[in-house]
Amino acid sequence: MSRFWSSIVHTLTPYVAGEQPAMHNLVKLNTNENPYGPSPRALAAIAAETTEALRLYPDPTALKLREAIAKSHGLAANNVFVGNGSDEVLAHVFQALLKHDRPLLFPDVTYSFFPTFCNLYGISFREVPLDDAMAVRISDYRQECGAIVLPNPNAPTGTALPLAEIETLIAEHPDQVVVIDEAYVDFGAESAIALVARYPNLLVTQTFSKSRGLAGLRVGFAIGQPPLIEALNRVKDSFNSYPLDRLAIAGAVAAWEDKEWFEEKLAKVIATRDNLSAALRELQFEVLPSSANLLFARHATLPGAEITAQLRSRAILIRHFPKPRIHDYLRISIGTDDECAKLLSGLADVIAFLER
Repeated sequence: MSRFWSSIVHTLTPYVAGEQPAMHNLVKLNTNENPYGPSPRALAAIAAETTEALRLYPDPTALKLREAIAKSHGLAANNVFVGNGSDEVLAHVFQALLKHDRPLLFPDVTYSFFPTFCNLYGISFREVPLDDAMAVRISDYRQECGAIVLPNPNAPTGTALPLAEIETLIAEHPDQVVVIDEAYVDFGAESAIALVARYPNLLVTQTFSKSRGLAGLRVGFAIGQPPLIEALNRVKDSFNSYPLDRLAIAGAVAAWEDKEWFEEKLAKVIATRDNLSAALRELQFEVLPSSANLLFARHATLPGAEITAQLRSRAILIRHFPKPRIHDYLRISIGTDDECAKLLSGLADVIAFLER
């Protein structure tokens, strides 16, 4: 029945999310979810908010959450925009700030939602190749453009740039918006939020899905100077005035304020990541340096697609991207120590099977 579609629908290639199957005894390391879940304080806050008050609309500005985020960074609430997951925040960013006469720049190997947003909103873009080590080179962005969006750490590679290089990028483009997508920043990179007060062209986006274990709640935010935030609010209020419900606001505030839980679980994920990286190298994998809750790795001789398929047959899910330059790489989310041990055991079996 595609004859009823609007013309733009025929041109879209939608983003493909990671698989969410209902398999028995699954080791799920394919969507970068936090294996330790949310803060108990967040769960209690959500439960407490589950009252007859759900008949009322939530605060359309999510002021309590914006104030909590702003306070921790020495900023004001009008420096913060919140949305229904960082994907929605980024969608509004692309529409409000990144559509210009000159092309938008982003890496050729990066979050695959970026070209999807561009196609949806009619934004011209240019992909800037990563170097041979699969890293971003700031010097490659010294070219004409309308704006720049750059994940730091990058995804799916997990590699990160130091804050000094991010500042160089921002300073070299004073007339363009530079968006730094920090979905994974808490796992080992330096946040550019500290630069917001000095650079009116900088916008930083983050999420509660990764380091705070709330992927199922859908909360993301952006931080920038008020004119950038106003642009996002204009788009948001032309689309959906109530992107965060009462449960999401309450849970996110409680999660943000539970710093002890946050730091304890971060440390566990980082330790597991480092141990898994070393173990993968012993299995003849090349592993990129990671500042995220994932590893990007490829085997010395075996195809990534075959390894992924064989692991799936053993109820172990990881992510494979059949794209140029990375078709043999595997993106592996960091799970618990037990889950990672099962992955390593499964990999040893798969390698032995494929090398027969």
